[in-house]
Amino acid sequence: MSAIAPNRPAPRPRAALHRWIRRIHLWIGAWGALAAVLYGTTGLIMSHRFGDNAWPQGDSAETGRTTLAVPATARTSAEALSLWLREAHGLDAQTIRKPKPGGEGGPRRSEGRGPSGWSLSGGTASASWSLDYAPGADTAELKRTRHSPLAAFTRLHKAVAGGDGWRLLGDSFAIGMILLGLSGLLLWARGRTPKQMLVSVFGASLFATLLVLIPNLL
Repeated sequence: MSAIAPNRPAPRPRAALHRWIRRIHLWIGAWGALAAVLYGTTGLIMSHRFGDNAWPQGDSAETGRTTLAVPATARTSAEALSLWLREAHGLDAQTIRKPKPGGEGGPRRSEGRGPSGWSLSGGTASASWSLDYAPGADTAELKRTRHSPLAAFTRLHKAVAGGDGWRLLGDSFAIGMILLGLSGLLLWARGRTPKQMLVSVFGASLFATLLVLIPNLL
């Protein structure tokens, strides 16, 4: 006589969804754990970069200046200049800045609205370069700068170095933070009423954020 296995209740859809949200939350947390430490540390340092008791932000020192002779073919556009720098000097420009439409020259530069000429920059987080060029000139000045480890990390935080690879990795970390926050809220909200949510740690965080954020946006 064979034993009859008891009927197991089918898993509830909400319970299954909760398990998947928890798994995703853990996977994203594992992926972005190092990023959270890096961005959290550099963000804390940069938030204290002003004032009388400003925290050290790392050191940046100019290591040299060079005057480059610019051929006629590289003077036609900022893109042509960038291509020439890559082919002739092995310098890959990550940022190209040009004057805004409406005129060039001293007044715009003095008002801080942008460069009076073409400004190209690139390099790594620890060693950067920049080149300023006045359209039509036959020379351009190349400046090289060395950054300390702390300054290099803050540059990575601001995405001013690292290239496309770091930018893509940073995007994945940023998206991960968004998903981590949303999945964390869903996990925290499970089994709680809206009233319980408002009087919980989440409610305190929401209140503190709005209290500081709203006056700065008005």
